[in-house]
Amino acid sequence: MKFAALLMTAAFSLAAIPAAAQQSPTIDEEPIATSQEAPQGLSGAVTDESEWQDLEIAIPGFATNANVSTAANDAGTAALGRDIARVITADLQNNGLFRPTGPDSLPQPSFGDITSPAYSVWDGRKAEMLVQGYVRKNDDDSLTVGCYLYDVLLKQPVEKAGWRLPPSDWRRAAHKCADMVFSRLTGENPFFDSRIAYIAETGPKDNRRKRLAIMDSDGANHRFLTSGNATALSPRYSPDYKQILYLSYLDGNPRIYIYDIASGTQKLIAQSENPTFAPRWSPDGRWVLYSMAVAGNTDIYRVSADGGESVRLTSSPGIDVGGSFSPDGKQIVFESDRSGSQQIYVMDADGSDQRRISFFGGRAATPEWSPRGDQIAFTHISGNFRIATMSPNGKNMRHLTNSWQDEAPTWAPNGRIIQFFRTQRNSGETSIWQVDLTGRNERRLTTPVDGSDPAWGPIRD
Repeated sequence: MKFAALLMTAAFSLAAIPAAAQQSPTIDEEPIATSQEAPQGLSGAVTDESEWQDLEIAIPGFATNANVSTAANDAGTAALGRDIARVITADLQNNGLFRPTGPDSLPQPSFGDITSPAYSVWDGRKAEMLVQGYVRKNDDDSLTVGCYLYDVLLKQPVEKAGWRLPPSDWRRAAHKCADMVFSRLTGENPFFDSRIAYIAETGPKDNRRKRLAIMDSDGANHRFLTSGNATALSPRYSPDYKQILYLSYLDGNPRIYIYDIASGTQKLIAQSENPTFAPRWSPDGRWVLYSMAVAGNTDIYRVSADGGESVRLTSSPGIDVGGSFSPDGKQIVFESDRSGSQQIYVMDADGSDQRRISFFGGRAATPEWSPRGDQIAFTHISGNFRIATMSPNGKNMRHLTNSWQDEAPTWAPNGRIIQFFRTQRNSGETSIWQVDLTGRNERRLTTPVDGSDPAWGPIRD
């Protein structure tokens, strides 16, 4: 069973939900129409979070109607309920907006408390919001997970959602619950139930083995996709989340492949004996941008995602690399040294109207347009390598990190978090990091081996 086929979400009053302990809480299975407008949350721009920052959220273990073993947890649904709450807590904690308290330091609600919370208990613990839920094993061995958000101060329900899913997908239910809470409280789009592709690196720094790998947004469910016999570079998820575009070097010859995640097969899009760099999708998934060096000049090309003849978009003397489409597909941001040093340029999607936008000193590289369209993240090279953002017109430049070598930013699906990789001085070890747009909340994402060149995929259905 696929998770998406069993997904049931709702955003409505909880008044009709039975609270009797002997009955299972129910989630309506009739699909609920969703508004096309942004969810109404606490007011404030993405970089002005004073109204919800440090919001105290209690997240006790999810209850169960009967503690029975599952394919996801031999210890039973009670232990699985605590694991779900731990994942939700970590999600909400790591984005830097809230102050969640997880199940390990909270009392365990009973099954009957899920739809009728003991507000006095949580008010006494100074919780402002409460997230609680249940996990139930069904007759076909699938799980049903319910998630409820309550306002403790107002003593009223706020939101609920439920999912029926295979036991192996229990973490997705936790991420979906965190997404629901995040969206309801902030009014922003969610991002926890998403995946990350990256390059897994092993071996000495002068002879690295580089494999394509994927994992959940929190580092769980890690999987290698390629063997490492050919060097893999520059992964990017397709807009529909079904494929990964990447660059492969075998025997020194570059090839651009599209890897189908479901089947494990891949399709050759372009190959050349010339050095090739940085393949990138168009927002509609129809085109692929890449850079190629010919006779000492590196230019940006466009090719159909089905393969075929490439079209050159730049022709200025020098090195033009990168290429990231704006969300509407009308413009491309890229780096070029045509002015004498690496700087950021923007052009129309057909290669016309090329113009420089970075004029703040130092060098600038690896630009990537935000999914919101309002900012461009890039690597600012001025002494150290730092992750920075600016407006599409080149103004309002801000540094988000200040380490020795941080580079290659990639955006979360909602444009609120930026992921990048960090190289350690001397050792050459690389690791995946995240930072929010305030620059104050930075954390390392655990990977089984060194990691570089991350690519954040869209939110999953």
